[in-house]
Amino acid sequence: MARSAILKSDMGQALYRKYRSKSLDEIVGQEHIITALKTALKEGRLSHAYLFTGPRGVGKTSIARILAHEINGLAYTEEDNHLDIIEIDAASNRGIDEIRDLREKVHISPTTGKYKVYIIDEVHMLTPQAFNALLKTLEEPPAHVVFILATTEVHKLPATIISRTQRYSFKPAEQGPLVAHLRAIASKEHIDISDEALELLAEHGDGSFRDSVGLLDQIGGGIKKISIQDVQELLGIAPKEAIDNLISTMSVGALQQMVDGLQALFLQGFQAATIAKQVGTSLRSSLLDGTPPLPPTTLLSLAKELLRVPRSHDPARFLELTLLGALTPAALPEVITPTIDSAPVPPAVAKKQPLPKPAPIKTASTTINTTETLAAEVPKPAKPARQKRLDGVTMDAALWPEVLNALKKEYNTLYSIVRMAEPQFEARKITLTFSFAFHQKRLNEVKNKTILNNVIETIAGEPIEIVCLYDKNVKPNPLGITPDQPADESMNTISSIFGGGEVIDS
Repeated sequence: MARSAILKSDMGQALYRKYRSKSLDEIVGQEHIITALKTALKEGRLSHAYLFTGPRGVGKTSIARILAHEINGLAYTEEDNHLDIIEIDAASNRGIDEIRDLREKVHISPTTGKYKVYIIDEVHMLTPQAFNALLKTLEEPPAHVVFILATTEVHKLPATIISRTQRYSFKPAEQGPLVAHLRAIASKEHIDISDEALELLAEHGDGSFRDSVGLLDQIGGGIKKISIQDVQELLGIAPKEAIDNLISTMSVGALQQMVDGLQALFLQGFQAATIAKQVGTSLRSSLLDGTPPLPPTTLLSLAKELLRVPRSHDPARFLELTLLGALTPAALPEVITPTIDSAPVPPAVAKKQPLPKPAPIKTASTTINTTETLAAEVPKPAKPARQKRLDGVTMDAALWPEVLNALKKEYNTLYSIVRMAEPQFEARKITLTFSFAFHQKRLNEVKNKTILNNVIETIAGEPIEIVCLYDKNVKPNPLGITPDQPADESMNTISSIFGGGEVIDS
């Protein structure tokens, strides 16, 4: 059948309704419940009241309807309306009057089936008075009545109600079965979608079959092949590379780059709540696989704060401040500050007074300015000429600041990562040791390693083997200064990295 004919015949029917299970054998992901119910039906051990609890969209109502039909030996189709199967939405019928009406009618015998089955959905919405009225019926129900209660918030049910039911706890859908279920529906609907896109739909369905199928229905209207990028656009999910860069700049204390990256995501239309969820998910994964980009205590504190972003009055600003709060002193670049031994001097006293110009020295022939004379007589120290490098020279400590400066000009994020490493130089080889496994992981990415290799080859004149290691005991080196650098070269490096400045001796 052509796709246009399929769409025409099924127009107006949502996929989650079209593919709703019609028998216990069609239920996916709740095998522990299906097995127990099948056994009870086979042996004739029916309870007068069942309680189905669990998250939304995992099959509670579907199984309740199937069970109601199985109890009465009836075939289940959604179009059937059996008089002996009564569904009540507690969200709309939550008062005591509705439950009193139910109590009066339960004594009426079933018309066609063996049992009269009452399905009460979202039962936790009943009022306290309604619960008290329902409790009377549950305590002494007629032999021909079966109650099936369903709720997503079992903690709101009185203990007296729960104790008089046979409870079944539904679990969220697992990723594997959920993806397989989506793939089967996509195949039947002739929806061309990649496996990666299906996995992302399942992930953001939050364990709900109904929500995941609803997302597939939403994106499956076109004929083109659906990629993971299409799903990201549908869900408003930022690209993984952008989230990784945001975490990377935060972990190395690149404050301005982090703020700029966050603002760029906002300008592209990504919502703060979604960004916070993605950052939190990435941080959790890094902690579990042993590559946290931040100290564990800082990471856990940050993850907790990210959960508050969606409920904030200003989510965008709250997210920005939350990320800034994770910039610990250890991650921030070191700065040079003056050391003052004495007490602060009031501003009026501390103001510098201009020094008097030196008096000119009069001679018989002319008047000579001593300042100009001294400047002329004392030559400025010449900068040491760089030693000419021979072909095949290896990378060394003297050239390392040049590598950092070159990265800073073109690849600011990568520069922020590399400068945190402790470099060790050997013949045709450089070993970079990081104190955070996250930094080592980022630099080991093919793209980043290639960029660094190209920069080193340009400066050193030959390709160099780059080895990235992780050692939590290594102290981060945010200025990229090697231990054997002379003091004057270290100061030049600081000046070039931070854009110049005045060094004040203590």
